[in-house]
Amino acid sequence: MMDEIVSARAAQREYARWSQERVDDLVAAVGWHCYREDNARRLAEVSYLETHFGNTEDLFRLYRQRVLGILMDMRGHRTGGVVEENHELGLARLAKPVGVVAVAGPATAPASAIVCNILPVLKTRNAVIFTSNPRAREASEQTVALVRQVLADQGAPVDLVAHLGISGKDETRRLMTAADLVVAVGGAGTVRRAYTSGTPAIGAGVGNPTVIVDETADPAVAARHIADGAAFNHGTSCSSESNVLVHESVRGAFLEQLSRYGAHVCDRAASARLERVLWPDGSTRNRALVGLTARRTAAAAGFDAGAAHLLVAGCDDPTGDSPLLLEKLAPVVTVCGYRDFGAAVAAVNTILDRCGGGHSCGIYSSSAERIATLAHATRTARVVVNQSTMTNAGSFTSGVPFTTTLSSGTWGGCSLSENVTWRHLLNYTTVTRPIGARVPDEAAIFGRHLDTVAGFEQLSAP
Repeated sequence: MMDEIVSARAAQREYARWSQERVDDLVAAVGWHCYREDNARRLAEVSYLETHFGNTEDLFRLYRQRVLGILMDMRGHRTGGVVEENHELGLARLAKPVGVVAVAGPATAPASAIVCNILPVLKTRNAVIFTSNPRAREASEQTVALVRQVLADQGAPVDLVAHLGISGKDETRRLMTAADLVVAVGGAGTVRRAYTSGTPAIGAGVGNPTVIVDETADPAVAARHIADGAAFNHGTSCSSESNVLVHESVRGAFLEQLSRYGAHVCDRAASARLERVLWPDGSTRNRALVGLTARRTAAAAGFDAGAAHLLVAGCDDPTGDSPLLLEKLAPVVTVCGYRDFGAAVAAVNTILDRCGGGHSCGIYSSSAERIATLAHATRTARVVVNQSTMTNAGSFTSGVPFTTTLSSGTWGGCSLSENVTWRHLLNYTTVTRPIGARVPDEAAIFGRHLDTVAGFEQLSAP
């Protein structure tokens, strides 16, 4: 067994005996030192300097918001002992740690991903070992080192949190096999390895948020949210808006508002150039352009976008096979027009079946009926209404729990269809006590079929 696993198991066994009050105090201490502006800025800077994905200021904002949001969501919740009782049914539910969690981290926003997994792990009395993307190793190591120092200062076992120094595919596979639970935050390949490791696993889904803007929406509001979300951290979030289907009657006004909010609207020629440079072979994303500025992305495509922070590509057929409808991981959003709302809903499913299945979609509309239609018809775990799809991972303006792991259900090859939180890092024991006999009401259960059942029994009798 790996030395890191042995050390983590010993640390977790000791930590599992801590009281809820002591656990919560440790979580607050780790959270505070990670949230502190000096530490947050340092980790944002090292994340950018190592990976060159996104930009330091957005990494800083993302990191602090998620740390604070996760701490807020966990505050006041018990994670050990009896956490639920139903005296009428004679049931009690006890929460217990899962043990050692292996987390495969991403290359984008690595410090945020690590801290926002550490906090729920500590809240639930588990231990965690990280493997990092090779492009984010230094940022990952510095983040883990900060937390280990806080653990030592607080008198907690430092091996509750560890980083696998050598994290190639073979080492990652060995760690996943030896752990008690795997959480895969990285790319599709990492998620596949997690689910085939033989260890219970939770994976993140591939993003490609596709949004409808109908004729009842305010084009200015939709454009502001979409411009901010699609350009945030140069489009490297799985929740950045990727495609927009806008009703033809408001398409012009919407594009005008996007320009007002700092976007460069590409003509047909520039859109075609973007497609060729982002997907040189027509299907495989150009990794060299991931997370660059809009200006550098445009320059790579051979045109000048000035000071724009977002590029808007055009696409005639939202149900076609254009690469522009795939996930970009760049400050690029594709805009298509539509005339029939039902066709737009169908197009959302077509786009996401091709890339981003189950992850998320959105809508800007003042029609409750249309919002409900999209929610019922779409094959996604999240439908975001009149706000940026960046709120998928948690927001102070929505009730969605904060996370760095957005599972996409069976539509996206995941075991869950919700945001992964501390609640998924616990085992539960149910205690059952005898109660008075519950008498089934056959008439209520079978309703109009009761006589049919009785007649069938008579016909079947020997």
